Amino acid sequence: MMVQPKAPAPVVLVTGGAGYVGSHACKALAAAGCLPVTYDSLACGHKWAVKWGPLEIGDVSDRIALDAAIGKHRPIAVMHFAAYADVGESVDDPGKYYRNNVAGSLTLLEAMRDHAIDQLVFSSTCATYGIPDSVPICEKQRQVPVNPYGMTKFAVEQMIGDFGQAHGLRSVAFRYFNAAGADPDGEIGEAHQPETHLIPLVLDAASGRREQIKVFGTDYDTPDGTCIRDYVHVTDLAEAHVRAVTYLQNGRQSAAFNLANGNGFSVRQVIAAAEKVTGCKILAVNAPRRAGDPAVLVGDASQARQQLGWEPQYTEIEEIVATAWSWHQKNPGGGFQSPPKGKAPWPDS
Repeated sequence: MMVQPKAPAPVVLVTGGAGYVGSHACKALAAAGCLPVTYDSLACGHKWAVKWGPLEIGDVSDRIALDAAIGKHRPIAVMHFAAYADVGESVDDPGKYYRNNVAGSLTLLEAMRDHAIDQLVFSSTCATYGIPDSVPICEKQRQVPVNPYGMTKFAVEQMIGDFGQAHGLRSVAFRYFNAAGADPDGEIGEAHQPETHLIPLVLDAASGRREQIKVFGTDYDTPDGTCIRDYVHVTDLAEAHVRAVTYLQNGRQSAAFNLANGNGFSVRQVIAAAEKVTGCKILAVNAPRRAGDPAVLVGDASQARQQLGWEPQYTEIEEIVATAWSWHQKNPGGGFQSPPKGKAPWPDS
């Protein structure tokens, strides 16, 4: 009996695949039978996070490198994560954000057009909504960004729509809320430098890597006076991106979806959860409000549930924090001082 050769795995190009959410998406793609090809400059990403497919080192603004990577691997679709994402930095240096996030995305879209790749999953953000008119935030709310980071993501969403009209690009844009947690298997996790996200900062305080955590604003119109945010586990985010590829492969039309837990947790609730998970006392110091911080940001992800069949598996803040703490303990220095132990990275190609 003749054995039929196994069909090659469908290739998905993942820009920013060496970063936090991108690397988790690569793991989910591989589990779904795809071959993720990471395209990353490694300016913010980590070589050790590339474990499930080849790494092509390049910037999204480098058309020659993009053409070479696309020509070599011939992806059926692109997941686009590559972007700077520090709101405060975007206010101080907007040019850096417009040049990378917007101009770089334009270069990618033109490369996709010229290589006849018509399926894109884009990592957008709830920051495109700005100060919400009502909570929970649904996709029909106005997009009025209040900082350059949010504006760059909004601009890319508009570009993607225009490329859809002109060139037949079909896309899913995910506007997600606060990505949090780490791979439950401990293979990858959050590692930013400098770190700006609340949960890893709180865990730094719990482990003694920092003396205290600042609570920016204690007089908001919320039950405990601190800001409330919607934390979505990074593994749940990754699963949604894989479902979006299937959605597009099935011929569905372009759409934008919120990815949200649907539950809001205050800063003080996050600190309390971290104390319970770690068993450590965390020194919290009150500080003035930060300009532009809304009191409450909670998302409505009912459209992603209905259209993609997506359902977040991690809904409680303690279980989200627990996965982050496990990663935190296994990787002193957040993965910067030494690569995580375990499976070796995919060989360079």
